[in-house]
Amino acid sequence: MRHIAIIGSGPAGYYTAEAAQKSFGDDVRVDIFDCLPVPYGLIRSGVAPDHQSIKGVSRRYEQVALTDNVRFVGNVTVGKDISIEELKGLYDAVVLATGAPKDRDLGIPGADLGNVFGSAAFVGWYNGHPQFAALDPDLSGRTAVVIGMGNVALDVARILSKTPQEFAGSDIVAHALDLLAASNIERVVLLGRRGPHQIMMTPKELGELGKLERASPHVHRGDLPPEGEDALLEPGLRKSVTLLRQFAAIPEDIRAEKPVAIEFAFFAQPVELQGSDGKVTGVVVEETEVVRGKAVSTGRRDVLPADLVVACIGYRSVPIPGVPFEEREGRFANDEGRIMPGLYCVGWARRGPSGTIGTNRPDGYSVVEKIAEDLASGALGHGDRKGRQGFDELAETRQLHVVTFRDWKKIEEAEEKAAREGAPREKFVDVAAMIRAKG
Repeated sequence: MRHIAIIGSGPAGYYTAEAAQKSFGDDVRVDIFDCLPVPYGLIRSGVAPDHQSIKGVSRRYEQVALTDNVRFVGNVTVGKDISIEELKGLYDAVVLATGAPKDRDLGIPGADLGNVFGSAAFVGWYNGHPQFAALDPDLSGRTAVVIGMGNVALDVARILSKTPQEFAGSDIVAHALDLLAASNIERVVLLGRRGPHQIMMTPKELGELGKLERASPHVHRGDLPPEGEDALLEPGLRKSVTLLRQFAAIPEDIRAEKPVAIEFAFFAQPVELQGSDGKVTGVVVEETEVVRGKAVSTGRRDVLPADLVVACIGYRSVPIPGVPFEEREGRFANDEGRIMPGLYCVGWARRGPSGTIGTNRPDGYSVVEKIAEDLASGALGHGDRKGRQGFDELAETRQLHVVTFRDWKKIEEAEEKAAREGAPREKFVDVAAMIRAKG
């Protein structure tokens, strides 16, 4: 019998478990660890609450989780409750699927001012992640600046701009819905240091901005390159730029009918945040021009008023003691998924924060192939490890309160019962409440 421990229960973790089942059949036992009592990682706490169809992929992971040879081990923190070395002693292979849960530092003066957040924190707040549920952003001001030109920046801008009615059918948590309903924000500025041809926004997500009830997208015609240059773009980006051109063509009288403006500010590099009484009041931006795909400063500066700043500039994995880490890339040091004998990584922990949910599937299958190769070569020993039995003995000794998948289903049932009308669930936003719900 082979024993595999996977650290992280998001897409990368469950795709790896699925791959292990297909590769080893009944001759494997997989334990999927998570520090939270609930599974699915960014599917639960990162995907926008109004994108329920995307969250539906969790049903595939549930099929894997409900099989006899895969087990969810929730409410266990690796590095605190059990070390990597201990796991390596218990399992033939340990796979880090921890994702990239930490915001990249903004790295400019004033970034520590009040009402300045990274996207992991802000998205975690409106998605009910226990770590960020108490964030309590101040939405009483007029202008929000969202730094970034990717899909996460679009999510934040859209969430800030919707009416309460537009959240029908979503699983946005109550504390966020209440605060957003009372918001005074009427201007959301998407700030990007490069131009329209360098955005990372996909057409579907970008197109949603044109369908909002009380908000209208604003693009300055002068920021758009000559239309003939769009032909050189890859198809997805070309569709996105076409949408920007459509936004630029919206008549002013039509725009004026909607009280919230979502403005695209291209060629603007944030260089400093200004504040008063410890709270952000403005963003100093430096005008840029794009030279061979890179943003180059022109030296001209301006100040953009800002009552709220959300930086959507990427994520980093969190280092684990004893595991080599690439600080610059924000990921674990690895060779195509191998870190050291018996220790592997997949998903964002391996690649850095890039790709879609589906990108993690081939990643998981690839690392399981490497595990199979290393097992066959004898590099991982000869199958005498205790696996889940050994962990259960250790958990009992340390009095760990392990949450099983059956426990999670009770938590899920309680969340569904607590849902407001039309919503799929009302998430618990603290660990203690989750533990109580499982009974």
